[in-house]
Amino acid sequence: MADSAINFANVQGTILRGYRVDLARHFVLSIGDPAGARALITALVDGSGGLPAVTTAMRVEPKPPCFLNLSFSYTGLAALGLGADQMEDFDRTFKNGAADADTARRIGDTGSSAPQYWLGGLGDSAQVHMLLSIWVTDSHEVLESVSAQLRAAWTGSLRELYVQDATALPDNKVHFGYRDSIAQPKVKGAPDAKRMVPDDQPEVATGEFLLGYVNQGGGTYRVSPDELTKDSSYAAFRILEQDVAAFDAMLETYAGQTGLSSEMVAAKFCGRWRNGNPLELAPEVEGPVLPDEQLNNFNYVTTELATDDTLGLKCPIGSHIRRNNPRDGKVNGTDADHHRIVRRAMPYGPAYDPAKPDQPPRGLVGYFINASLSNQFEFITSQWNNQSEFVQADTGPGGAKYGNAAFNISGQDVFSGVNDPATSSFTFAGKAPGAGNTEVGGFGRTIVTRGSVYCFFPSISGLRYLAAMG
Repeated sequence: MADSAINFANVQGTILRGYRVDLARHFVLSIGDPAGARALITALVDGSGGLPAVTTAMRVEPKPPCFLNLSFSYTGLAALGLGADQMEDFDRTFKNGAADADTARRIGDTGSSAPQYWLGGLGDSAQVHMLLSIWVTDSHEVLESVSAQLRAAWTGSLRELYVQDATALPDNKVHFGYRDSIAQPKVKGAPDAKRMVPDDQPEVATGEFLLGYVNQGGGTYRVSPDELTKDSSYAAFRILEQDVAAFDAMLETYAGQTGLSSEMVAAKFCGRWRNGNPLELAPEVEGPVLPDEQLNNFNYVTTELATDDTLGLKCPIGSHIRRNNPRDGKVNGTDADHHRIVRRAMPYGPAYDPAKPDQPPRGLVGYFINASLSNQFEFITSQWNNQSEFVQADTGPGGAKYGNAAFNISGQDVFSGVNDPATSSFTFAGKAPGAGNTEVGGFGRTIVTRGSVYCFFPSISGLRYLAAMG
């Protein structure tokens, strides 16, 4: 049965729309007075009492001074008044929480990334109840003014556990120097994004990102009570600290070992040059930035030997973008479109100056949004990022004499993997067909998890339902 049209006025905005802003602030809150918290939810949904209203997926012109969205952990929904029997149908991973020992081990939040080292008590799931995020175009005055209003409104009801600010870097870059926010899934029925990079990738079912709609498998993710199903979603909120100096040193080390330039090594690790050009379209030199309509318009597998990259000779099979969206490559887990996620992340911390190396905290913070934490965020993280065996044997159009894809990948994602120096590995596929692979190893983590929350984004009607409990 075909889905009904999405009611954009009932969907929290960050799920379907990326806010092109320079500033963000994420509040991690604990509920002390449930009645007061429910009253605050009502005020935020209505935009009453001088507070900004929760932003929906409706397009608003002119652009508002700030955007605001709310989400809750499993323990936060319980604190608001939902019983365990009512939440029986929620995603099992969401119920366990990001700080759960089994969860952390499964997705690689171990060692220095373990919950016991997380900021602001985020490792204690019993007290992490609610996330309130605001995004502001470019005005620090607006950010501080709205923050002051919110803090005054929740005094006595909510306790502020931690606050994480974010500030965009020029040209949408992250601290490692790569241009970001290029590839996002095209969600069926979603509003047209003004700046979304066009491509020829298939549309992904609405139900992969919103509950109550048909997903890629033909089913529908639902929760109980039913009032919280339609137009709601899940997300993994992540604070990921980046060690830029260590990453740059790693590039120099492996440039020396492979005979490649450090920029080519950076491109091979990511699958894109730092200006955003994909290796599939610019395999030898970075070149000028390609037009938007080309940046994300490519595949890895074709029927022609001259253009096919099944074996990862141009874009390594273990590269970051290929692990996180294998596109038409043969992998475990049905296919790439069954495991897509929407990323809403921004850099935090000062820009890194290699001429004046320093060590203040810097990295990425934001949401990884999906309708199933188990089948999307955790599947990608645990299977594709932290294992090389997810790639199925495939020989490409030239046949077995040219090699097999399963032998051209090793180790874990250079960026997202656990990467113990004793076992880490990355394969640069050889230029000669089926031979000449170069494998490097001995590198550690350059990205460490500093906090994580598995959260639920209720629809607007769902927020009203929660506010009316009790």
